Amino acid sequence: MDIKRIAIVGGGTAGWLTANHLGKALLANEQLSITLIESPDIPTIGVGEGTVPAIRQSLQSFGISETEFIRRCDVTFKQSIKFVNWLDKDKHGLQNFYHHLFDMPGSVLQELTARWLANKESHYARSVSPQHDVCEAFRAPKSISDPEYKGKLGYAYHLNAAKFAELLGENAKERFRVEHLWANVQEVILGQDGEIASLVTDSAGKLDFDFYIDCSGFASLLIDKALKVPFINKAEQLFVDKAVVVQVPTVNDDIIPPFTISTAHQAGWIWDIALSNRRGVGFVYSSKYMDDETAIDKLDTYLEGKLAGHKYRIIPMTVGFRERSWEKNCVALGLAQGFLEPLEATSILLTDFAAGFLAQRFPTSTCQLAAIQQRFNHVMGYAWERVVDFIKLHYCLSDRDDSQFWIDNRDPATMSDELINRLAQWQDFVPSREDFFSKFEVFDLENYLYVLYGMQHTPELRQMNAELGPESSALQHRLNTVAKQLAGELPQHRELLEKIKRYGLQKL
Repeated sequence: MDIKRIAIVGGGTAGWLTANHLGKALLANEQLSITLIESPDIPTIGVGEGTVPAIRQSLQSFGISETEFIRRCDVTFKQSIKFVNWLDKDKHGLQNFYHHLFDMPGSVLQELTARWLANKESHYARSVSPQHDVCEAFRAPKSISDPEYKGKLGYAYHLNAAKFAELLGENAKERFRVEHLWANVQEVILGQDGEIASLVTDSAGKLDFDFYIDCSGFASLLIDKALKVPFINKAEQLFVDKAVVVQVPTVNDDIIPPFTISTAHQAGWIWDIALSNRRGVGFVYSSKYMDDETAIDKLDTYLEGKLAGHKYRIIPMTVGFRERSWEKNCVALGLAQGFLEPLEATSILLTDFAAGFLAQRFPTSTCQLAAIQQRFNHVMGYAWERVVDFIKLHYCLSDRDDSQFWIDNRDPATMSDELINRLAQWQDFVPSREDFFSKFEVFDLENYLYVLYGMQHTPELRQMNAELGPESSALQHRLNTVAKQLAGELPQHRELLEKIKRYGLQKL
């Protein structure tokens, strides 16, 4: 049977990202329809306000203007995640920090890394990329003369999730013929073979489709409640399970950091994301090591006693992912597929990755389902496991011992075998591209190096100085010169945002 009618259950970032990916990929098939069913009663959670550079390619492919995106979604540029106090303050100093940059050094990475390992004169990130100094100077990654989606340095965005979903929705409906239906799904009817046959809604009655995509968030209406696909809980590896979140208004002349700030604390960490008109702050913690009252008090301290003046809420977080993302004639994406703490902006990242992967190989007939389903589940399972490893890496490398939370995170029993093996290898060898053999590693060599060496997890290398020639010094000198030039010439972050709102960026 041909697949002609597709339903996406749930809006928000996940639903509308999926609608754009599928709508674009399947636009030429005029016999096919895509309907997004969105509940009018469920608001966007709105904590996933950080992205990674891959989102630029998706937005550009959808035909969305970067200028319009920045203007409408309270966007700021994100060039890095700045990790503060993730190491012991007595050994490394109070407010110790490192940057996980979005700039990828490319062919010079190996030589610059070898030079840094030989002398460790500065932050690792500063020794391999000019972006470190640009971030610390609060500069933007591009200038007003740079075309849309192009810049001097790699970048992503901070954004207002609700406004982002609205923009994605308009684009999907106008460009890709996606139909939009406001309705609550009240019942999911299964067929004789256990596949989803139809949906019963409150305002549109019974609706039949050939294929279903579950973007219903934590409710997981299709993949969990109807199809009963088990959930793989990762609480034994990743301890944090709650967050106190708040939005703090800013004034027009406040400096906007061009990076996410992630500050470690006794039992977790704090995200601080500056949009053009407010900060989104979340105090992430483990309920095993800290109670709600203490978490609220510590967030108030972080906000200098101003928490009482703002509305805040506590969000429980069940960390893990579905045993199978694709079951029968249904695929789960977004929070319905899984959730990890937002330490590395993994929520939007994995949704964008999975939706793009699905769109590239979307089945045209039910006879194709079994083979494509097996491949999709294998890829997504591998991607989720490796992302869990990458998040765990931040915790298990920390030498903090001011609480049991940090001590327990270093217990090998809380790590995967793959992570244990990699860390053992990297005690003696520098990580290489070959260590990441799958193209479905969501985080690659550069990402690991920024974190490993940012947290001082370096190998014992012999005769390193003998291997470095004058070319190495010249290369480092050129990088330092470029860093000084960019940090001086690129515009201040807020200054560029104001110019974009007033004049717009050049079209490609």
